[in-house]
Amino acid sequence: MKKNILLMSGALLVVFIVTAACSSIASTSPIKDEAKGKTTMSEKSVLDFSVKTIDGQDVKLDTYKGKVLLIVNVASKCGYTPQYEGLQAVYSKYKDQGLVILGFPANNFMGQEPGTNEEIKTFCQTKYNVSFPLFAKISVKGENIAPLYQFLTSQAGDVSWNFNKFLIGKDGKIIKHFESKDKPEGEAVTGAIEQALK
Repeated sequence: MKKNILLMSGALLVVFIVTAACSSIASTSPIKDEAKGKTTMSEKSVLDFSVKTIDGQDVKLDTYKGKVLLIVNVASKCGYTPQYEGLQAVYSKYKDQGLVILGFPANNFMGQEPGTNEEIKTFCQTKYNVSFPLFAKISVKGENIAPLYQFLTSQAGDVSWNFNKFLIGKDGKIIKHFESKDKPEGEAVTGAIEQALK
């Protein structure tokens, strides 16, 4: 009888030790993952992403390291479409100081960017003489949101309409999110750009 009790106690002790060990391994595994250097969303920067140009070429945004970026979701049939003119003016004024404007066509708002990449490129060049980089059409909200915009909106708020603007510092970190009504050539936007370029 005593022998059986001892055997049962020993078995329970083994189960307890194994369970505790498993629990310990499970609790330390996330630390091991962190030690492997995995980057969380909050640790990322814009420079960690790759995108496609409007001509279909893959581009790593770290190409723009050391530049100030103004990332804009653009559309051809929006009340704010004339902001292309302001964007181009701002780009022309500040590009030699290190500003790059990145235009991302998106059809998320009332179907105001229905065209193909080729049609969008032609429209921008012929109507507004756009010379800043344009990228392939993407989604800036919802289930199909592009990874770049998932990052931008997680850090600085959702895109409310066409021609929202994200100002990005030379280190790839978000400085400010401007709404559609904030004109590219307006004092609020250009003042922030000038500050970032210093």
